[in-house]
Order: sequence, then C-alpha cells, then structure tokens
Amino acid sequence: MRIGKFKLNHYINYIVIGILTLVLSVMTFTGSRFDNSLLFLLEKMAISIILAVSLSLVVGFLGELSLGHAGFMCVGAYLGGKVAVLLAPALGNGILTLLISLLAGAAVAALCGVIIGIPALRLRGDYLAIVTLAFGEIVKSLFMNSSDESFGGTLGLDTPRFDKKYLFIIAFVLVLITLAVVQNYIRSKHGRAVTAIRDNEIAARATGINVTKYKLLTFILSAAFAGIAGVLYSFSNYTVQSIKFGYNYSIEILVMVVLGGMGNINGSIVAAALITWLNTWLPTKLTGDLAVLQNLLYALILIVIVIYNNAPALKSFRDRYNLGNLINKVLKPKADPSHIKDDKAKWDVVPTKISMDEILSIDMKQQSGPDPEQKGGKR
Repeated sequence: MRIGKFKLNHYINYIVIGILTLVLSVMTFTGSRFDNSLLFLLEKMAISIILAVSLSLVVGFLGELSLGHAGFMCVGAYLGGKVAVLLAPALGNGILTLLISLLAGAAVAALCGVIIGIPALRLRGDYLAIVTLAFGEIVKSLFMNSSDESFGGTLGLDTPRFDKKYLFIIAFVLVLITLAVVQNYIRSKHGRAVTAIRDNEIAARATGINVTKYKLLTFILSAAFAGIAGVLYSFSNYTVQSIKFGYNYSIEILVMVVLGGMGNINGSIVAAALITWLNTWLPTKLTGDLAVLQNLLYALILIVIVIYNNAPALKSFRDRYNLGNLINKVLKPKADPSHIKDDKAKWDVVPTKISMDEILSIDMKQQSGPDPEQKGGKR
C-alpha cells in the first residue's frame, strides 16, 4: 500500500509495537497492575527482539555467519551492570543511571566489534563463524575467572534491578529505536552497498564499494545493539552470570533470525517473540516426568516452522495467506473491473476545440453545369 510516498509495509512494525507500548504505558500509569511473570516475559521479548534484529544485520543483510552475538551481549551486560553498580549509590537506580549504563555497554560492545571485526571479517563462511564463536567463549571465560571485586567471578555480578513496572516500557522504546536505526541503515546507500556485498562480493568490489569498510560498519552496529540488549538484561536480573552467554544462546539468537527469514526484519521480530514465549511457557506446562519432553517439543515446533517457511509445495499457500496480502485485502478492497478510474482517454475529458457530443456534417451541393475544368477540354 502506498499513500503518496508513504509505504505502510515499511512502518507496520513501528505501528504495531508503538501501539502496544502506548497501550501498556497508559494502563501502567493509570494504576493497572500486571502479573510479575507477564512483565518479565515482556522484558525478555524486548531483549530478544533487539538481539534478533541486530544479528539480522550481519547474517541476513551482510550474508556472514556470526556465532558470537552472545559474547557482545555478555560484554554489554557486565560493563553496563558494573557502571550501574558504581553510579547507583550517587544517582540512585533511576532512568539516568540506566541511560549512562546503556551508553557505556553499547560503546564497549562496539569497541569489541572493531577489535574482532578488523581481522575476522577478512575471513568467510565457516572460518568467520569459528572466530566469532571463539570470541564468545573467550569473553565468557574471562568474566567467569574474574575476581570477586571486579565482576563477581563464577558467582556473577550483582546488579541493581530496575523497577519492573517501568522497565518493559523502556525496553520497547529501545526496540523502536533499534528498528529505526537498522531499517534506515538498510534503506540508505550504505544498506544498498551491504546487500550488494552479500549478493556478489567480487562484483561489489569491482564497482568501487569499499567492502571492508561496510562489513566493519555493519558488524560494529550489530555489536552495539547486542551490548544494549546486554545492559537491559543486567537491569532485568539481580545477577549477571557469564554461563548464560554461552554457545547455545548464540545459536538461539541465530535460530530467531533464520526462522523469521534471512533479511526479514518483521519475521525476526515475530520469531524472537515466539521463541521467547515458548522458552517461558514450556517449562511451566511440562513439569516433573514430562520435563524431558521440553526440548523435544521445542525442536518439533521449530522443525514445523522451518518446513512451512521453506517447503516448495506450500509456496502457493504462503503467498495467498501471508500477512501482507491479508492486510492489503483489508485496507485496499478489490476494485470493480468494469469501472475504470481516471481514464484520461475518455471522450468527455479529451481537450478539443469542439464538443465531442456534436454531430459533424458537411453540406454537399450538386453542381448544375459542367465541370469548369472540362470546358476547355483537355489541359
């Protein structure tokens, strides 16, 4: 749908998340009370969405496989949490402390993205995946073996918990900021260069695109938002433990991107929310002897989603019943083929000197005498 230069499909995610945030905010400030488990679930969903959208920059749009996203989140969580611990006695555990911690966590994670990206992005495919995986494991080990006075060691870093009543609102505002930055980056000339590198790096380099520059810029931007997600994680928990940011968590973030569709921001948002909900819902429903079925059911759900998204036999069904087509049918009803709008070739709108409704006639008079040209015979 296009309204002038406004494309609804470019802003549908802003509208949905914005309305959700606005409604929940109004309900919160007017005295409505939500269950603590629901508030915590909303916080986790917002963190997962930021992680999935930021990783989609590298995996979906740049076309590089990164398995160290949890490592950048770990850096942001520990450094942002440490800043909060130092500032809380003087500034309190309020919005100012949170903002400073977010800036610190994003900056340090971006710096790590520079340090790792310069050598790693010269590699491709499995080699890049191995390097980023090693980075994540090294970061986890460094914080795990730190001293108790610095980052808490194996027991983790104790951080101040932000008010549950308001943190999810701030988290979803950060989701909107993440979407704004990522989508505008992708639709800019820089984003076109990034997708050109993904499609054919040799051709992109031949046309004069600085491949190393755009790879590094994308990697840094992705790492910075992972750091922001890490800071939110530290403020939504009382303790930050490095064991949380292992290899499995990086794979979980990658699954969100793959399930949502490579290079599909809206799909990554939906997949992140769905997987977060499943990880929260399954342990509460499958308890006791049924707990062994948690991973099995989780795997079956993921397999079904992958088959639905990729099976050629379901392509016509997906095209007919996808969300975009349903929205277009609702917002733009089917036009009557017998009625043509703005037909500039209609006779009543063609500019002429005489009315098209008039009947043009020519008076023909019969001459009584011989043809004057024949009086003199042949010429």
